[in-house]
Amino acid sequence: MKKNKKLLSVSITSTSYFDIKKTIDIINKSDADRIHFDVMDGVFVPNITYGMDFISSVKPYSQKFFDVHLMIINPLPYIKSFFVSGSDLISVHIEAKNCLKSLKLIKSLGIKSGVVINPKTSYKKILKYLDFVDEILVMSVEPGFGGQKFIEKVADKVLKISSLVKKKGKNILVQVDGGINFETAKKVFENGANSVVVGSFLFKQKDFNDTVFKIKNM
Repeated sequence: MKKNKKLLSVSITSTSYFDIKKTIDIINKSDADRIHFDVMDGVFVPNITYGMDFISSVKPYSQKFFDVHLMIINPLPYIKSFFVSGSDLISVHIEAKNCLKSLKLIKSLGIKSGVVINPKTSYKKILKYLDFVDEILVMSVEPGFGGQKFIEKVADKVLKISSLVKKKGKNILVQVDGGINFETAKKVFENGANSVVVGSFLFKQKDFNDTVFKIKNM
């Protein structure tokens, strides 16, 4: 039986922005599939990162898929700007304002759309969004800061979501973000996830690409 391809998205929030081109070069030379951008507004989450200008400045240096995660209270007014910046996929939170309107707008722009679900939000909340998304991003830490420990009970939520997607016959990627290492990646892949976002763990390893390879081939 052929295994489903596993994807890995590198979160650059966990690295230094001082020499971002060097970081991008490392990712470009690796087997990572995506670059993950965490956009935080300081309102929806208690942290502030970067915006569409940062993403557009990075775009010329990589052909990787740009996976943009909006942790902002009302993403709707900003969707078009993030599209123009070079996003290949834009994800918005169920818990944010205008989630469904944002997803419909993303789809209308011809790129992939994703819905994000926080650890404390019931998996059943995704049901109304299944017809409008290409990806479900399951947060396995509380959003806002990198380097947090994986919340163990989220593994069960991943299993429920992946089973629901399969039952509904939807071609939706299930991606997990937060506290991902060798052990937790194995756990969520076994529970039906197709993709993981890896940040601080990956950048701490001596061999970046070997770590990418090992995670993707679990």
